[in-house]
Amino acid sequence: MYGGHKVSYQLKKGFKLFALNSNQSLAKEMATHLGCEVGKSSVTQFSDGEIQVNIEESVRGCDVYVVQSTSHPSNDHIMELLIMIDALKRASAKNINVVIPYYSYARQDRKARSREPITAKLIANLLEKSGATRLLTMDFHAPQVQGFFDIPVDHLIGNPILSAYFEKKGLEDVVVVAPHNGAVGRARKMAKELNAPIALIDRRRTESDGAEILNIIGNIEGKNAIIIDDLINTATTTTLAANALVEYGAKSIYACCTHAVLSGTAIDKIQSSPIQELVITNTIEQAEEKRINKITMLSVAPLLADAIDRIHNERAVSPLFE
Repeated sequence: MYGGHKVSYQLKKGFKLFALNSNQSLAKEMATHLGCEVGKSSVTQFSDGEIQVNIEESVRGCDVYVVQSTSHPSNDHIMELLIMIDALKRASAKNINVVIPYYSYARQDRKARSREPITAKLIANLLEKSGATRLLTMDFHAPQVQGFFDIPVDHLIGNPILSAYFEKKGLEDVVVVAPHNGAVGRARKMAKELNAPIALIDRRRTESDGAEILNIIGNIEGKNAIIIDDLINTATTTTLAANALVEYGAKSIYACCTHAVLSGTAIDKIQSSPIQELVITNTIEQAEEKRINKITMLSVAPLLADAIDRIHNERAVSPLFE
């Protein structure tokens, strides 16, 4: 399991790391781990809102890494990234590696109804067309989004970091809970790491009146339940799952995710829910008002720094998945 141990990295001449506006704190932490400085660049806006990017040092022939989560405001952060990539390409950068800890629009990965867009593919096209030569990201909402790219994609997972945290807590009688069908794979991986069983929240609506029914598949009575998902947006699914687990006799409730979007009234829902602790990572920078006592934030900087070093020095990234 990847533990984020302290490593001395060997960066070649021509390595550059830049950070845009979405997650400066994560980028600075990554730079500290790598033993480098964050490159000099600025992002400003014209009076009408158009974005202007200025790279304030030479990147000719360089192996460049640009850190930018496409979190809220997603559209601004996506445009910042596309403009930065274009600027790097026109400044003769050798490689343009985009590091997107949180890749938005990944939920729109197929046509669920007629005349719908596949926006995850559109964003992939935009990144490639603008000049990106590689993508490093974490926990796509749907893993098949990797196939939307014709450039190399290194897709890291947050499960080992989350599992290691709960392993250190030393909880007994643990059950790992998938809050919906799509989270079963992640629940199985965490359950394997913690040597624990899994349970599934089965949500369905009745045909007669459309009322929602929550059933729990698996034994959770008297157990310490850990709800796991890739992202928490409005927190409705997570808090409904937590309430159901309490009703069915769970001893305590924990929740975790890689991407804490936490939009709308999510913080209020978590605060008033039976969840004892919500464990998240810093793929998305959190505003001060969202840093409540119930939330524990883990850093993905060591993992991303290790991946960047492996890519830069042409070594296998696969050990980071183990």
